[in-house]
Amino acid sequence: MDEALLRSLTPSVIGVLVRRGADFAAAEDAVQEALVEAVRLWPAEQPRDSKGWLVTVAWRKFLDATRSDAARRRREDLVDREPEPGPTAAVDDTLQLYFLCAHPSLTPSSAVALTLRAVGGLTTRQIARAYLVPEATMAQRISRAKRTVSGVRFDQPGDVATVLRVLYLVFNEGYSGDVDLAAEAIRLTRQLAAVIDHPEVAGLLALMLLHHARRAGRTAPDGALVPLAAQDRGRWDTGLIAEGIGILQAALARDRLGEFQAQAAIAALHADAPTAEETDWVQIVEWYDELVRLTGSPVVRLNRVVAVGEADGPRAGLRELAELDEALPRYAAVAAYLHERDGDLAMAARLYAVAAHKAPTLAERDYLTRQAARLNTGLKERRTG
Repeated sequence: MDEALLRSLTPSVIGVLVRRGADFAAAEDAVQEALVEAVRLWPAEQPRDSKGWLVTVAWRKFLDATRSDAARRRREDLVDREPEPGPTAAVDDTLQLYFLCAHPSLTPSSAVALTLRAVGGLTTRQIARAYLVPEATMAQRISRAKRTVSGVRFDQPGDVATVLRVLYLVFNEGYSGDVDLAAEAIRLTRQLAAVIDHPEVAGLLALMLLHHARRAGRTAPDGALVPLAAQDRGRWDTGLIAEGIGILQAALARDRLGEFQAQAAIAALHADAPTAEETDWVQIVEWYDELVRLTGSPVVRLNRVVAVGEADGPRAGLRELAELDEALPRYAAVAAYLHERDGDLAMAARLYAVAAHKAPTLAERDYLTRQAARLNTGLKERRTG
């Protein structure tokens, strides 16, 4: 059974139910039940019209739930509206659903969490990791969001900023996580850029293209992570880089700087450098200063520390790092890298091991573990040599 097909059909099936009168929370629940039925039945015989089957089963599930607490007249009206089995028009409702989930009745953070869960296909754990909160906290946030929008008329779509935030997080999870959602996030952002003339929409699209251009170089044939400095730049997609830089330059020319444009500018400087040694780290630090001003994000400050360490030396980076919270994700990995560059290999090896223990993905954990082992082997040879 093609699980990717089920994920790709989910948003449009929810959209069909919403257009037929179901509120979003009930539509999502009904589609989830239909997916369970598909997992159970399709391995034996997958229907020729997969979407039509899901629409029919999900609508029936919705009706079953509605009948239990609705008046008889309402129940009968809904039964009359049940769609007939068969081919269903191919309509892409995904971007519309992103806007519907960003409903004005929700806070931006709740709207993002709900969209990532209901439309983006991310697990509660993945969303919690993106927000740097415990999984139980995120589960409660999503549940509250569902209760808030239950029964609400979806005729007031949310704002562009919230949708951009969702698309950004979906892309990040697809780019570095367990579920490949990067291409889908790029597709939706292209759609958004085609209908909304806004520099931050363009900035986000440029950022995605510039990161996606490096994807082939990010992993070795065995799946191991390859750090930016060691990547084979010949494997980068120069077409995507040129497109991303062109979109970014047009956005920056409008002089309405936002965080996605600033991030894209940093990515462009990395992508435009012929070699790692020729990277313009001084300018990257300047862009990080802008990004800190725009966001105040502690994660951005941590990334800036790395840039400072490259531009001004590892000790300058360590001084900046000392001002940040050690509980930040990847803090230990940054500290390990800077200590190694500063020549304190024993401290670096210990910190790489700590960072590996806290790594959010298996690939990152394996990379950090190998770094610790490499330094420990070198220290042992030095002592016995």
